Amino acid sequence: MAQTAAPSTLPATKSAATAKGGMLDYKGFMAPSDPKAFLERLHHIHQSEIKQAKLARTRSQNPDVTSYADTMIKMHTDADQKLMAYAESQKMKLADIPKPMNDVEKKAMAAERADMEKLQALKGAPFDSCYMAGQVGAHDMAIGKVMAAMQGMNATGEMTTMLTHLSQELPKHRQMAYDTLGKLAQTSLRNFIDGGEQAG
Repeated sequence: MAQTAAPSTLPATKSAATAKGGMLDYKGFMAPSDPKAFLERLHHIHQSEIKQAKLARTRSQNPDVTSYADTMIKMHTDADQKLMAYAESQKMKLADIPKPMNDVEKKAMAAERADMEKLQALKGAPFDSCYMAGQVGAHDMAIGKVMAAMQGMNATGEMTTMLTHLSQELPKHRQMAYDTLGKLAQTSLRNFIDGGEQAG
């Protein structure tokens, strides 16, 4: 199934984000309009990325996957430290696990927990495929949330800087995940062909 690569940066124009029930909606991607609630979700994304990447360090034997995981640990740890410092400067105490604002968020969080449980049960090549495919999807969702916030939240100062930085970094992470997933598929196909030739 063909997927297109994400653009290297997100559009900076203020346009089509609409607010419904405390949520910003931009092309179907949702983010809270309240800065604290939005930061809690970003914090949760960073923490989830770090947890999954640490799991990848122990479950994968593929150098491309472990290299990707190392990059995610470093980048998301740095980004989360900046986010938490900003929240502290604004006297915001962020929850580690945000309270879902609607049924869509509730279902998305349940799916995320199920994905983590699935990853914990896998290792080797099955883990690699599941982890990297999940990373492409997770980064699509994170990019969408940042886009919704950029388009609809009246962010200023450091918050704007953080959103702009994420709008540039997240598509790069998504592209790295997509490229690594492509390499896994090629290796898997080569192994399948080689195995078929040996059997024949």
